[in-house]
Amino acid sequence: MWLALARLLRAVLHGVHGIAIVLWRFPRLDEAGRQARIQWWSAGMLRCLGMGLEVQGQFRTGGTLIVANHISWIDIMAIHAVCPRARFVSKADVQEWPLVNRLVDCAGTLYVRREQRRDAMRVMHEMAQALKNGHCVAVFPEGTTGNGRALLPFHANLLQSAIAVEAPVQPVALRYRDRDHAISPAVEFLGETTLTQSLWRIARGRGVVVTVNALTARSSAHADRRSLAAVLRSDLARALGEEVGEEVGEEGGPSWGEHADAAPAVLGDTPSRGAA
Repeated sequence: MWLALARLLRAVLHGVHGIAIVLWRFPRLDEAGRQARIQWWSAGMLRCLGMGLEVQGQFRTGGTLIVANHISWIDIMAIHAVCPRARFVSKADVQEWPLVNRLVDCAGTLYVRREQRRDAMRVMHEMAQALKNGHCVAVFPEGTTGNGRALLPFHANLLQSAIAVEAPVQPVALRYRDRDHAISPAVEFLGETTLTQSLWRIARGRGVVVTVNALTARSSAHADRRSLAAVLRSDLARALGEEVGEEVGEEGGPSWGEHADAAPAVLGDTPSRGAA
């Protein structure tokens, strides 16, 4: 227990340090300097919580849409520890969180207001423009967190932003293990689990290691989004050693934040349902 408490204390201090950097250093840094700080801070947070990091493959440069399997809130830090230029999509509620919102803003996060029917459409256009401008945008096409043992169905609508500007789509497989388990239960973030509970479980973990595996990117030019989603899901399933299924949904939305649902939207189309 004392080791877990020490890890949590280090994590809190590291978080405060990050906020200080954002408030006083970021305004004077160029893009490269900011990305270096994001990478340093994300990798440092993993270490503070007693986690190891393994990297396989290589992330693309240029405009790229990253699609990753989703297990925990810490997935974002795992990816940023390797690819700090990735811009995630998050629920707009985060903008109202004091101090934490500054950390999220500094990573170029794109926000969506789930309660507004048309806002998902706006975000899709922002994603497409970011990709066109050579940025890296990252989403979790499962739409929520899974247990790490089996992929959930993918939401194909998320890929339309890449298809619209013919940006490559790179699948990234995330896998957590620990000293006693091939798939660590310490990082599970399911159901009614709170952030505090999740932090405590991770801090108590024994030898937790996250593997970030950047797979070969797929072309989106002239692609059908359902077919592309099926290919990407198959790529991730094989990398994770899972059976390849056919579960790809046309309706539904992206994971804008932990345990969040979002309104479906397709560039050029009208959302069929509002946000939950």
